[in-house]
Amino acid sequence: MSPDLVLLHSPSVYDFRQKTILYGPVSDLIPPSPVFEMYPVGFTSIAEYLEGAGYQVRIVNLAVRMLNDRKFDAEAVIRRLRSPVFGIDLHWLVHAHGAIEVAKLVKRCHPEAKVILGGFSASYYYQELLQYPEIDYVLRGDSTEEPFRQLMDCIVNRRQPEAVPNLVWRDSQGRTRENPFCYIPTDLSNVGVSGYNSVIRSVIRHRDLASHIPFKGWLRYPITAVLTCRGCTQNCVVCGGSASAFRRFYNREKAGFRSPESVAQAVKQIGHFSSGPIFILGDLRQPGDDYASEILHLLKKDRVKNQLIFELFSPASGDFLHQMSLSCPNFCLEVSPESHDAEVRRAAGKYYSNQALEQTLSDALDVGCGRLDVFFMIGLPRQTPQSVTDTVDYCDFLLHRFKGDKRLSLFIAPLSPFLDPGSLGFEQPERYGYRILFRTLEEHRQALLSPSWKYSLNYETEWMSRQQIVDTAYEAILGLNRLKAKYGLISKQMAEAGEQRIKAASEMMHRIDDILAGGNYQAELPHLKAEVDRINMFPVSEKTELELPIGLIKLKPWRPLWSLVTGRW
Repeated sequence: MSPDLVLLHSPSVYDFRQKTILYGPVSDLIPPSPVFEMYPVGFTSIAEYLEGAGYQVRIVNLAVRMLNDRKFDAEAVIRRLRSPVFGIDLHWLVHAHGAIEVAKLVKRCHPEAKVILGGFSASYYYQELLQYPEIDYVLRGDSTEEPFRQLMDCIVNRRQPEAVPNLVWRDSQGRTRENPFCYIPTDLSNVGVSGYNSVIRSVIRHRDLASHIPFKGWLRYPITAVLTCRGCTQNCVVCGGSASAFRRFYNREKAGFRSPESVAQAVKQIGHFSSGPIFILGDLRQPGDDYASEILHLLKKDRVKNQLIFELFSPASGDFLHQMSLSCPNFCLEVSPESHDAEVRRAAGKYYSNQALEQTLSDALDVGCGRLDVFFMIGLPRQTPQSVTDTVDYCDFLLHRFKGDKRLSLFIAPLSPFLDPGSLGFEQPERYGYRILFRTLEEHRQALLSPSWKYSLNYETEWMSRQQIVDTAYEAILGLNRLKAKYGLISKQMAEAGEQRIKAASEMMHRIDDILAGGNYQAELPHLKAEVDRINMFPVSEKTELELPIGLIKLKPWRPLWSLVTGRW
């Protein structure tokens, strides 16, 4: 049966298999590869909401299919798909090239079908997007489930979508129309009600597991996410999802939160079909301690066997961490101080001391935290190359203080490939010491095609040039890799592989620089492709470190099968 809507996820660069691109450490600290094949969690909530309204929705992750099979023909697959509507995410700006190229493919194969784009970046660049004739609609905002349903009703019933909130579209005369941007729900009780059940049913309905996989390697490591809110209470300078960005570009004056019961229920339902870790997105304390306590109480009451991952946006009290350990034994915690230097941290929008940070780390380990991830970043306001070197030294201090505790995992990476449009740094660069190199959507699209990640960086700072950011990043990652080997946190083999990868990438970057300076790069770069691809495919030790241990049984297919047979979950 043909679906009413096909949701397509593109690779960051559509024809990445033909391009010579040295990606660098742009995705080392997240599950997907530099192709960014993981589709946003909004795909699942839209699919669930529309299925509940009577529409059949199919997800096709083109990026993961192209990554897994070099012979996979995306255009041929799109041509075989039959649907009156295709939705394409442009959430992260790193998909600026792929999303538009896929929109062009859809229109070439199905000229009568409607093409809808949505996501943070689509909302930000909606005016530019409507200049592409292949794109019929852009849905703005962080909550497009209900506007999407209304738009589907209009398309199916051949009505003009004049009353659909948050919609930007072209009318029959080709004029761009902006409907009121007024659907910003604070009550999220109808979002993600049944977890990933609709996606699982779609897998069974279309007999197509390969196209629904969230990212390469998910079957081996089935990590899933539970959303707690839309919007944010924080104003981190480099984040396009900050409170300021939500107010100015997504019309959300304050964050909206799911009920504690809804969060706990989503965790429980994921536990029905997966043994993998569950990442609860957002600091539970954002709406207040009572909210966090209620969620932890419910998680304790109806405990799942999955290991749960929590975020902290700031240091936490020992009592709160103790409560977390009682509710979720062996929990994992993620903290992002950004820099060891409190002055740099404040300039980036985080206001706490190293003493408070270290106390939280100590308390978390004392109450039985199963793993504690601490993330540092390169490319921040007031940060110099020496400051980055000092951050690596601070990692040495932490590992020494905590006696090389293998539960403590430290990471450092550059802010890449882009400083987020909508972030305070992007919108007020002079105030925060940034120099923005690309502004428009098309400039970012072309930057993604650059042969080295250095040239896709859309910023530099008063304290670090583009070249310094890149060189310092490689030096810092190499230094931290050696520290981890020194304290026995990674094996000798893993440390050697990491060193080999970093050195090879750094050397290749300089070779590419020399070719570009010579002027004959169009002829010479293709000769490097095999070697560049080999460097890009090096195993990334940081990704391995981020993975939590899972038992032999990773997925539980009997639940979805029971759902298919009975029609009930």
